[in-house]
Amino acid sequence: MASPAEWEQAARAALPADVYDYIATGSGVEETLAGNDRAWHEVALRPRVLRDVSDVETATSVLGTPVASPVLVAPTGYHRLAHPDGEVATAKGTAEAGSLFVLSTRATASLDEVAAVAGPWWMQHYLLRDRDLTAEIVRGAVDAGARALVLTADTPYVATKARVGAVPVGPSVPRLVPAMETRDDEGTWQDPAVTFKDIGWLRELSGGLPVVVKGVLRGDDARACVDAGAAAVWVSNHGARQLDGAIPTAVALPQVRAAVGEACEVYVDGGIRTGRDVVRALALGATAAFVGRPALWALGTGGADGVRELLTSLQAEVAETLALCGCRSVSDVDADLAAVPPGRAMRG
Repeated sequence: MASPAEWEQAARAALPADVYDYIATGSGVEETLAGNDRAWHEVALRPRVLRDVSDVETATSVLGTPVASPVLVAPTGYHRLAHPDGEVATAKGTAEAGSLFVLSTRATASLDEVAAVAGPWWMQHYLLRDRDLTAEIVRGAVDAGARALVLTADTPYVATKARVGAVPVGPSVPRLVPAMETRDDEGTWQDPAVTFKDIGWLRELSGGLPVVVKGVLRGDDARACVDAGAAAVWVSNHGARQLDGAIPTAVALPQVRAAVGEACEVYVDGGIRTGRDVVRALALGATAAFVGRPALWALGTGGADGVRELLTSLQAEVAETLALCGCRSVSDVDADLAAVPPGRAMRG
């Protein structure tokens, strides 16, 4: 099975240069892009010995939904840039791997197309300036079977990217609901006036679906999200595509977990590339870890089969890492398993 690095190498050779750069780029001068990767590598694992690890289990759950491993697929836009089957193939491969898929507001497939092949899935939302359009998407997602809503909180405006100035031309028209295909006006842009009150608005609008807030990098913000009704918080710097110079997610994660305690589940993305990174994330306080770019690299070179193979490979790496750390299951991972550089906060 190919590693995420091998999938990326293959995608770079197969995809048009502007498409590859659009997926790969970070914002600004890509300080945070480099920082995300480096921060995971700086977390050393402290394995336990003489534990019976003849039977290791990677299965876990997120918001009550069983998944085969704590490796899930983050929302990313415009999948048809990478493969003609777009989000349909990503959702299918994710389901076949026993994982969970998060569908982006900027999807190039419709809700019904994705729902027809997906396993468990969540719907990511940018709250748009046209709130009626946002409400249409929320209701459509509920009707199509989304199990949770993910409010992306770190994108009041789209940051300037390092390598590209815009989404590449081609099959990149959002198709989530019919109105997204026909409109190209400011009403479809992100609303910079979103506040904590909108967590409750989304929950009420959806008829009570859990709301996950994505893009949280501070403990005080995480606590405020929970107080406002969030079912979970997601530590993310948008794959280093928003504020350049933002704190790496591996550094922010234990601070966020300490702030919320056991009040809610905590997820993380940003530079997750191996099963070892996933176990590091669990030790720092995550309930599960999400991959974004690796899923697009696998999609671009292998379609649904590629996505399934990527996730299955990462699950196998998680199992091996757990065993070598003396853990029989995900629940055996705790803060004592991780050693971080001096000066970095540990999980509370």
